[in-house]
Amino acid sequence: YLAQSGGESVQAGDSLRLSCTAFGRSFLYNAMGWFRRAPGKDLEFVAAINWNGDSTYYSDAANGRFSISRVNAENSLYLQMSALKPEDTAVYYCTADSASSSIRRGAENYGMDYWGNGTQVTVSS
Repeated sequence: YLAQSGGESVQAGDSLRLSCTAFGRSFLYNAMGWFRRAPGKDLEFVAAINWNGDSTYYSDAANGRFSISRVNAENSLYLQMSALKPEDTAVYYCTADSASSSIRRGAENYGMDYWGNGTQVTVSS
């Protein structure tokens, strides 16, 4: 399973880092990513990273402010968020694609089939 941490309430303009660690299996050779769901809105893609970290992809909302990274030796995934805005308020989900080492932009939910329980990020103005 994917265990998440790092969500909290912050002020607009602050930075925050979300963490995700896999237990029970390794995603060493799998693409991973982050999604979010804001109150009353649909699930939204945030960022994805391929198995070794040399390829990343971001949503327009995340591009330039968020950075996805991974440490395979720790079986961990991170999302560094900066210049946070109230519209970033959401439950953030760590995900993994058990079937691919590459980012599958054309697949539903980028092919992610393992999901963490989510962590709440609240940004106040």
